[in-house]
Amino acid sequence: MKPTLFVLAAGMGSRYGGLKQLDGLGPHGETIMDYSIYDAIKSGFGKVVFVIRKDFEEDFRSKILSKYINHIPTEVVFQSVNDLPEGFTCPPERVKPWGTNHALLMGRTVINEPFAIINSDDYYGRNSFEVMARELSSLPEGSKGQYSMVGFNVGNTMSESGTVSRGVCETKDGYLTSVVERTKIGYNDAHDIVFTDDGDEQHLDVDTPVSMNFWGFTPDYFKHSEDYFVRFLKENIDKPKAEFFIPSLVSELVENGTAKVKVLKTSSKWFGVTYAEDRPAVVAKFAQLHAEGVYPEKMF
Repeated sequence: MKPTLFVLAAGMGSRYGGLKQLDGLGPHGETIMDYSIYDAIKSGFGKVVFVIRKDFEEDFRSKILSKYINHIPTEVVFQSVNDLPEGFTCPPERVKPWGTNHALLMGRTVINEPFAIINSDDYYGRNSFEVMARELSSLPEGSKGQYSMVGFNVGNTMSESGTVSRGVCETKDGYLTSVVERTKIGYNDAHDIVFTDDGDEQHLDVDTPVSMNFWGFTPDYFKHSEDYFVRFLKENIDKPKAEFFIPSLVSELVENGTAKVKVLKTSSKWFGVTYAEDRPAVVAKFAQLHAEGVYPEKMF
């Protein structure tokens, strides 16, 4: 069975100032998602599931999904702050989504095969999809706890326009030993890569592996997510900005021996639009990729 690609497209786009999932950045109005879907099809994925907010479903179906008809099967699921386990009620002051792992949970009713998960607003490159599709397709049927992630060097994932969030990884023998979500990684005055931890400035080497939220999971991950989310809510439901991140659960499953996460190396270079100021450089990069023949004039 071919693996599924699960696309996180429910973000608010708050830093960018708009719904960047729908922003045409390619020379013919292509979105970043178009490139991801094209690369996924070429690499052997068999279905795409999108998690979005219900309030932009109409725009999403008309501007995005309509393009993929006859190219690959698609499904849509919805993330809502009110979608909580039995016994929990969303506090009225909560507006922020519950985080990436909550968005991932929305796919539990439609995904029954190994799947990869990506951000809608990140460009990962063809080779990233190839190595992930190869890994997921090689898993024996019924595999559990055999996860993977595409590892990028942090120096290849920075924005000149402001700080970024990354899952900072430690590895041993090609497998993940820990991943910690760092929400404000940026350049200091000396142009070194740093983040702040408990008020102290910490440095990161440019080749430190980071997660760009390109994970590979088997379906058992959904049950682990449900269990962890209940615990998360018991501790955090009254914290308006607390988020349930994928790296938090992955780290726990690795540390207690429930899962192993293979870190997949890629020759691809990541780029994306975190801030509006990033847009011109991304537009130029896509134009160059088309000019070099990496992508055809008409992808869909």
